[in-house]
Amino acid sequence: MVTSRRKKRPAKRAKPRPKRRKPETLRTRAITPSFTVNDLHRSIAWYEGVLGFVIADRWEMGGTLMGVELKAGATRLMIGQDDFAKGRDRQKGVGMRLYLDTTQDLDRLAGDITARGGVLAAPPKVQSWGDKTFDVTDPDGFHLTFVRRKR
Repeated sequence: MVTSRRKKRPAKRAKPRPKRRKPETLRTRAITPSFTVNDLHRSIAWYEGVLGFVIADRWEMGGTLMGVELKAGATRLMIGQDDFAKGRDRQKGVGMRLYLDTTQDLDRLAGDITARGGVLAAPPKVQSWGDKTFDVTDPDGFHLTFVRRKR
């Protein structure tokens, strides 16, 4: 009969939880940006047909589609029809950018987007900090950067 002579490992101790600040600080689990767009149907077609988002929810008022919630993996994005109360020539997408993290192959993803008619604002590139990125701009000028993090 063979017996094992392994040494028993000491039990792992749970790390003590850090004390929470008082007053308690904000803790959220997700953020869902919302864009106001000039042509809702054109934007839906672009986000679905070019990028690959799918509609998760729709909002109608008086039988007219007013907005949608889009999803791609765990990411959510809402787009709504502009009522043009602030003018039809209002520039959108200025001073902001969304970063979409993915583990997908960015070269293939960028190729799929261009094959479906999308235009890259910047091609896939490994950045100086090691992450790989590429950029697109939606029909209203909102900037999106796809990121594959250096692991």
